[in-house]
Amino acid sequence: MTTVVVDNVSVDFPVYGARRSLRKALFERATGGSVEQGAGRHQGMLVVKALSNVSMRLKEGDRIGLVGHNGAGKSTLLRVLAGVYEPITGQVLVGGKITPLFDMMPGLDIEDTGYQNIVTMGMFFGMSPDEIEARIPEIEEFTELGEYLGLPVRTYSAGMIARLGFAVATAIEPGILLIDEGIGAGDARFAERVANRMKEFVGRSRIIVLASHSLGMLRSMCDKGALMHEGHLINIGPLESILEQYKSMVHGEFHA
Repeated sequence: MTTVVVDNVSVDFPVYGARRSLRKALFERATGGSVEQGAGRHQGMLVVKALSNVSMRLKEGDRIGLVGHNGAGKSTLLRVLAGVYEPITGQVLVGGKITPLFDMMPGLDIEDTGYQNIVTMGMFFGMSPDEIEARIPEIEEFTELGEYLGLPVRTYSAGMIARLGFAVATAIEPGILLIDEGIGAGDARFAERVANRMKEFVGRSRIIVLASHSLGMLRSMCDKGALMHEGHLINIGPLESILEQYKSMVHGEFHA
């Protein structure tokens, strides 16, 4: 059974080399977290409290959207789940394969051909050489790039590059799918095919955690929501209920 347990997780980012008043102004504006004196290995330092005592439990089949303003801690929580950030306190227990989809084109080299970039990006996404080889026909078919796949990517338009990245990213076998903001193929002509492929890709995922400001994307991919504010997890519940709570927060009718 695929599961994710976030148990009382806190994340601090130490602040270096500036006056306290300037640090406080800059980091509170940038992150939304509070600036405080650190503890533990950050004792005696000023830190940004990016996450504070966050706990949640996800089981197979959960599709949860992280909701909150910029700096609320959504992206930080995703990166803790992915193992990019280490909690200062608490722990994350993961039963299953983590599939972070933060960058649609990791390792892209415009001097390499499309085929070479398929291999490179596939490896960055955690695919084995055999898996990449098996997926190439599917990627070729979706991109419709034809002979361009044998040419350097610097000869591609922005839309062609986006299509290539999207095709590779959605060819992986997702487990616990972590998505930060929207992903797409940047080509209006492909909009319907992109939507269908994304729906199929999401359907193969065991658990989804999505951070997005797009109500359409949240509603199409998630049935639960988690409201975050200044590094705190305020509430978890049905998506529409969480969106209403967030709307109240935005209009000053709700206070965390």
